[in-house]
Amino acid sequence: MADISEFADDLGPAKIIQVYEPSINLKAVLVVDNVAAGPALGGVRMAPDVTTEECCRLARAMTLKNAAAGLPHGGGKVVLYGDPKMPKPDKERLIRALACSLRNVQEYIFAPDMGTDEVCMAWVKDEIGRVVGLPAEIGGIPLDEIGATGWGLSHATEVALQFCGYFGDFTLTKARFVVQGFGAVGKHAARFLAQKKAILVGAADSGGAVYSPDGLEVEELIKLKEAGRSVADYPKGKKFDRGEVIDFDCDIWIPAARPDVVNERNVHRLRAKLVVQGANIPVTYGAEKYLHEKGVLCVPDFIANAGGVICAAMEYQRACHAAAFEAIEEKVTHNTRLVLEESKIKKIMPREAALNLAVQRVRIAMAFKRWSIF
Repeated sequence: MADISEFADDLGPAKIIQVYEPSINLKAVLVVDNVAAGPALGGVRMAPDVTTEECCRLARAMTLKNAAAGLPHGGGKVVLYGDPKMPKPDKERLIRALACSLRNVQEYIFAPDMGTDEVCMAWVKDEIGRVVGLPAEIGGIPLDEIGATGWGLSHATEVALQFCGYFGDFTLTKARFVVQGFGAVGKHAARFLAQKKAILVGAADSGGAVYSPDGLEVEELIKLKEAGRSVADYPKGKKFDRGEVIDFDCDIWIPAARPDVVNERNVHRLRAKLVVQGANIPVTYGAEKYLHEKGVLCVPDFIANAGGVICAAMEYQRACHAAAFEAIEEKVTHNTRLVLEESKIKKIMPREAALNLAVQRVRIAMAFKRWSIF
């Protein structure tokens, strides 16, 4: 097992389970970080290059996200090694086997994440039943399909503009934004922001990037993605390699893909005044500190992108789609404002203010337990 001591502290992780079945090429890691507030809720991330360290960091992000949102859940995460675009029968075999392997880990609830979706969760339900993010046809609120995380991001962005001196009295109308990672989260964030009259000027996915200062048609990009193509196939605008998306001139930059895409090596290239983190841990701490010192406002991941997990928790409580969206708007708006107000008053990074909020709530939940452990 990899050395994860640098990610361990008095909050967790409570449990790390490695799953390995060579006969079907199943290799995965589950990290249950903290369950003081309730069973851990966190998605299954599938990619060929995931790691135990990444899983630990993502699980902690879920602990903080659930706590900040006031949900009765702790944080956990599964990383599953493999190509998410593998043939469907092979993927189904892996997901079903993973669910069976973790059948008895009652403190973890399955949910979709990068590389998995509602169909994958339906397979999990068929095997063990302990899952959220299901298709609507079997009683779920399909959070990726309806864009729950993107809905929350649009509200976090709207609040953040009020704290960003660069914009003055600007609203989202005509604000120029870029989405790095035009997938399940990014495309919906773009759609909701465009409905508020913001202008998408750049987008990137694994196949490349496209930029146009005059704006891109969000619905056309979504159609390309639904057809299995890349945003780089968009007929207008200028094409770039996917990593060049960080250089795109804009007002708002939304990372909605993998961890650490903005780091100490490339942060100086970012040309925005507001970063709203749609992915989990997309900006390293050092890069975030650099941006803060340069006057760039960063809304932390577990505050801005909590829409998905709020939706999942509402589904677990048998709520409807409309109630979930209402809860997302209320919680994300309130927490974004709370964090940015504390950041402004105390002159600290927004992440520090967010951590103060979330960790305090986790510690209170831990104090209620019989044993002061996870």
